[in-house]
Amino acid sequence: MNYESLRLDKQLCFPLYVASKEVVSRYKPFLDEIDLTYTQYITMMVMWENNTVSVKELGEHLHLDSGTLTPLLKRLQSKGYVRRHRSKDDERVVFISITDEGKKLKEKATSIPEKMMKCMNLDAKEAVLLYKLLYKVIDSSHCLDDQ
Repeated sequence: MNYESLRLDKQLCFPLYVASKEVVSRYKPFLDEIDLTYTQYITMMVMWENNTVSVKELGEHLHLDSGTLTPLLKRLQSKGYVRRHRSKDDERVVFISITDEGKKLKEKATSIPEKMMKCMNLDAKEAVLLYKLLYKVIDSSHCLDDQ
């Protein structure tokens, strides 16, 4: 049997995992300044783009399930950045809307992407390539259905 393929240094998943942890940890000092966690930050990014979304749509954008989103959204609501409300047509559907305070937070966050790019050891061309490759990996998740 060939166990070479089981070596850690042969796994694509390992550097992706470590890189993900590293990137999120680099966000932390910038997000601490605006009192958000990374997951709260990416949630607010969706809210800044859309103003109102259903919890289901938000989960699809962020690749998160409702069990993860519910406590996260409660926390953002307690901070005054979003509000949750049920659909008038179907009470099973919960919508999230950004508040005026949530919109004001956007101004405080505008410098974060630029600060993060300075923390990365990538030039602009490499960053674009990495972005495309990562989305290629994300979009290949359908292969699980083929097994």
